[in-house]
Amino acid sequence: MHIFISIIHVLVCVLLVVIVLLQRGKGASMGAAFGGSSQTLFGSSGPGTLLGKMTTGVAVVFMLTSLWLAYFAVHKGSSVMQGAAPAPIEQPAPAPAAPPAPAPEKK
Repeated sequence: MHIFISIIHVLVCVLLVVIVLLQRGKGASMGAAFGGSSQTLFGSSGPGTLLGKMTTGVAVVFMLTSLWLAYFAVHKGSSVMQGAAPAPIEQPAPAPAAPPAPAPEKK
């Protein structure tokens, strides 16, 4: 199931990019937002186009697959590493003891 959702997610990503690139720009340019344009900036522009509705639908599917993949990446039931024994920790070899110093001679 995870692989199926991943494939759907990649296809939806590509489709979303293509749909957004096919759309026509809404305004003349960014300069029109700061004056010199008689069009309203955030006003209604009539009914949405087919590409606009497709963008909304594909974006919703993209968000749902993103949430699904994120949720199950954290809450997965099994792991590839489950059951693998941990690597043994090597203890460093103890340093050789220094030979005892000779006792000073008394005369």
